Amino acid sequence: MEEKKVAMIIDVAIEREEAAFNFYQDLRKKVEDRTAKETLQFLSDEERKHKEFLENYKKGSYGAKGLRMTDVVDYKVAEYMTQPDLKKDMETKDVYLVAAHRELNSYNFYKSLADMHPDGEAKSILLRMANEEKKHKEKVEYLYTNTAFPQTSGG
Repeated sequence: MEEKKVAMIIDVAIEREEAAFNFYQDLRKKVEDRTAKETLQFLSDEERKHKEFLENYKKGSYGAKGLRMTDVVDYKVAEYMTQPDLKKDMETKDVYLVAAHRELNSYNFYKSLADMHPDGEAKSILLRMANEEKKHKEKVEYLYTNTAFPQTSGG
C-alpha cells in the first residue's frame, strides 16, 4: 500500500514540475530583458530536471537521497511583496517577484504534503522537493532584491 501511495504522490509531483516548466517557458516569451529570459530558462531547466529525477525515481533508479539538502536563506520577499500581474514587457524585478511567488507556492505544496505523511520514504522525498523549491525561491528573491534595490555609490 505504501508503495502505491508513494507512486501517486510522485505522479502529482511530476505534473507540478511539468506545469512549472511550462509556466516559466510561457513567462520567458513575455519578457524582453535578456537577463530575465536567461533566469527564466534556468528555472525551467531546473523544473525539467526535477521532473526527470521524479520519473527516474518512480522507475526505481535511486532513492530519496538523490536530491541534495542544503541550508537555504529565506529572504521572505514573496511573503511580504504582492505578486505583480503577468503582462508583456514586465520589469525585470517583477519577473523575479512572480517567480518567487511561484516557488513559494511550490514549496508550500510539497511541505504540506510532507506534513500529512508519517516518517518514511514518501515524507523524505516530499521534504527534499520542498527544499529544492525553496532554493529556487532563494535565488529569485536574491535577484529581485539586487534588481529592485541596486547598490548605489553612496553605500
